[in-house]
Amino acid sequence: MICPELPHERKVRRLSQDLLPVSSPPEIFLMNDNVIFFLQFKKDLQFFYDTLPLSEALVSMKKHGFTAVPVITANGEYAGSVSEGDFLWYLLEKGTGQEILEATLVKDLIRPDFMPAVNINVSKRKLLDTSLHQNYVPVVDDRNIFIGIVTRQALLKHYGLPKLEKVDAIITPEISKDHSSRFKIRLRP
Repeated sequence: MICPELPHERKVRRLSQDLLPVSSPPEIFLMNDNVIFFLQFKKDLQFFYDTLPLSEALVSMKKHGFTAVPVITANGEYAGSVSEGDFLWYLLEKGTGQEILEATLVKDLIRPDFMPAVNINVSKRKLLDTSLHQNYVPVVDDRNIFIGIVTRQALLKHYGLPKLEKVDAIITPEISKDHSSRFKIRLRP
């Protein structure tokens, strides 16, 4: 006997079809092809509120050794990310006085085009393409609420490293009669 699908099961199947590569059969749902598989949730991350003074943000970045940190609003919406370079350029431009560091908020450093977020329903291809240009990819829901990040490292470990094979080869330089140099590559058995 075949049981009818419940409405939420149809929704999950439709969502999974959007996340699968084109070559995969639509009835198969692979968990490791879903953004959630790679997601580091907000509760496990260091992030800044956009109203945090620069002085506190600098102390936190130094303490944790971050090069970039996501910034959210009091409502939990993703506002952007700030990097060490953002702090450096701002301090070079405005100065390093304590009153400047206390009066300036993190939201004043956010660049609109730096580390754009992706929606939780993003395709695997778009997630990979975005990760090529940034160390981590911020992930938001349909209301722009920050959920977490997907690191480039997590994607490389999953898609890249297991597929790499060690190739043992001998590379020898050769100089031709016209004095141009080439390399001869011979694979070792």
